[in-house]
Amino acid sequence: MSHFLDRLNYFASPKEDSADGHGRSTGEDRTWEDAYRNRWAHDKIVRSTHGTNCTGSCSWKIYVKGGIVTWETQQTDYPRTRPDLPNHEPRGCARGASYSWYLYSANRVKYPMVRGSLLKHWRAARNVARTPVDAWKNLVENQEQRREWQQDRGLGGFVRSSWDEVNEIIASANIYTIKKHGPDRVIGFSPIPAMSMISYAAGSRYLSLMGGVCMSFYDWYCDLPPASPQIWGEQTDVPESADWYNSNYIIAWGSNVPQTRTPDAHFFTEVRYKGAKTVAITPDYAEISKLADIWLHPKQGTDAAIAMAMGHVILKEFYFKDGGKGRSAYFDDYARRYTDLPLLVKMKKQTTADGRELLVPDRYLRASDFGGKLGQDNNPEWKTLAFDELGKVVLPNGSIGFRWGAGERPDLGKWNLESKEARNDSDVRLKLSVLEDSVQAHEVAEVGFPYFGGVESPQFTANKQQDVLSRHVPVVRLKLGKHEEAGEALVATVFDLQVAQYGINRGLGDNTPISYDDNLPYTPAWAESITGVKRELITQVAREFAGTADKTRGKSMVIIGAAMNHWYHCDMNYRGIINMLMMCGCIGQSGGGWAHYVGQEKLRPQTGWTALAFALDWIRPPRQMNSTSFFYAHTDQWRYEKLDVSEVLSPLADKAQYGGSLIDYNVRAERMGWLPSAPQMQLNPIQIVKDAQAAGMDAKDYAVRGLKDGTLRMSCEDPDHEANWPRNMFVWRSNILGSSGKGHEYFLKHLLGTTNGVQGKDLGKDDAKPQEVQWHAKAPEGKLDLLVTLDFRMSTTCLY
Repeated sequence: MSHFLDRLNYFASPKEDSADGHGRSTGEDRTWEDAYRNRWAHDKIVRSTHGTNCTGSCSWKIYVKGGIVTWETQQTDYPRTRPDLPNHEPRGCARGASYSWYLYSANRVKYPMVRGSLLKHWRAARNVARTPVDAWKNLVENQEQRREWQQDRGLGGFVRSSWDEVNEIIASANIYTIKKHGPDRVIGFSPIPAMSMISYAAGSRYLSLMGGVCMSFYDWYCDLPPASPQIWGEQTDVPESADWYNSNYIIAWGSNVPQTRTPDAHFFTEVRYKGAKTVAITPDYAEISKLADIWLHPKQGTDAAIAMAMGHVILKEFYFKDGGKGRSAYFDDYARRYTDLPLLVKMKKQTTADGRELLVPDRYLRASDFGGKLGQDNNPEWKTLAFDELGKVVLPNGSIGFRWGAGERPDLGKWNLESKEARNDSDVRLKLSVLEDSVQAHEVAEVGFPYFGGVESPQFTANKQQDVLSRHVPVVRLKLGKHEEAGEALVATVFDLQVAQYGINRGLGDNTPISYDDNLPYTPAWAESITGVKRELITQVAREFAGTADKTRGKSMVIIGAAMNHWYHCDMNYRGIINMLMMCGCIGQSGGGWAHYVGQEKLRPQTGWTALAFALDWIRPPRQMNSTSFFYAHTDQWRYEKLDVSEVLSPLADKAQYGGSLIDYNVRAERMGWLPSAPQMQLNPIQIVKDAQAAGMDAKDYAVRGLKDGTLRMSCEDPDHEANWPRNMFVWRSNILGSSGKGHEYFLKHLLGTTNGVQGKDLGKDDAKPQEVQWHAKAPEGKLDLLVTLDFRMSTTCLY
């Protein structure tokens, strides 16, 4: 660095011409050196970051000359978090250092650009129309003209316009669309707010103020792991990357830390100097592999099998060692206090496809199942139950029913995970298994579990494939009330069900594996046959991971990446790993748990920002829509869908109850309020309010009546009807048509109406089999009237 500065000082000193060794001028011109001097010259230094979809948010010094970014260096003024952690800095990567060149590339867009055919028709209409809104009306209601600029999308032909002109076009289009079709036909797509909160909020606030629709982002480009909200009801909350340094055993699972977490990678490399062991699980020899002590390379997409086999080892060696006498005291205490493993599950009878009658898990046993016997008149259907050590039904704290309700306020402190019986606040130790003592009467029942492994093994089954596993589970019969008519329930603990599912042999007489070498679900040998990873390695890593967690009270960690999330069964990949972490008492422990890339992207001032971003200071709730449902419907991919519902149903489901195609399930979910729904009604919502006022009714009551008697229809029931099309779309901070448009060609054909390469066959009504959705013989091509992209470069989306 000192040599570099010496050279800078040399170049900075004035040298009009060169001199010989005796100080005499040679007359040589040295002004060419100005290029080197000016390369590093600057007027000022400002602090900034790079607004890319990255978890780094690195702080950079930006050197500016004449309003132009000339070069960048990393800031080195990060505060120390605590003395026993390495510095966070330097934070940054080569991608960030080159960002200024990206700003001034040949693709830089300096002026507003409009498709030539659209601008030609707009100017002609503007010359004769009374108002700009009338001009837009003339354009979009002239189908020949409308098709002309739609078909030009993606073919070039942009011309330079002015900000006044493009703003007038956009505003006119929005006003016309709101009056004609409704504000929920104006939509906007932009990715994660955390990469630039103000620019995200600028667009979302504009849309929300006029009743437009803000589209979701994480779910659309497969970046939000569904397993986390499924299990915890949150959006993947994880520790910051510095906590990696507090771990003693780290598995980097599907996360190529040096490349995708560049500013944080040093914590991974540094913790090894403390003695932490590191494991990489990636199909390819990635950058992370060379930093690991052990590298497992499963076949792509088979990670769930490894996780299940590791869970099998953990349960067998740390919960059932020496018949349970060698159980980890830490794991046992953690499982009873912080997981749902002790909770009771109702069982129900189910007939399988081959005619066998089995019990299957139904749902948690609830306080409401006992009527008023437990004295819970406040949200009893949301309060779960367990057994205490004596086999008595108890009502432990922690379920969501204690958070809200008549006469109970959240600040009373009842919603917690203290080991208390909620009715009398007494200490309670929950029972994990009904086999823990001989006091409680129990039965052993045959329970069915769905199986999706598809392994062909003569040991496993005489048939080529078996899709229902039969396991023996200890169950208890409970009387639900004082009187005979109250009925009874057959219940099992979550722990007993989970142990049975993992195939732990407890001497109950079922076909569970004895050895890790038995090729039965879910042993290391079974995982080897699926993944290609040697069973000895799977066993070793599981044993070390759990052993470290046992000795350190949960300081074993999994750094998990997007490679795991971009599979059809991604929730199973994740849940297999989360089970490992919960069984080992790692969740919630510093240096333990899972460190997910999504959890790094935080909106720290979210509470105040939300009101700004979605115009909650003017109206609520805002219109928001899940993009997956929206684009599946409006790019008409549902018309090409070959996947039958029966193919994804659990083998234990009653297939006779589940008819229709995948789009039908989406419609049912929207109708029942499980999913948002926009556009909402086939009739303009403004007109609905007017009609309600004319009828002397509240708009909500009027809409409910109309939906019941059929005079109002939801838009999702007929996505190809022109009254239900999205009309104006805004894209900002995103290249949705270049990098995240799932089904790109279907976007081009049906949403944009332009040249496309759709290869799929429009199946027709008989093959697509929709029951809830109106079928049109010909799918529309070109639903969007106007597509507006805000970007500083000519991205793929801009081209369209």
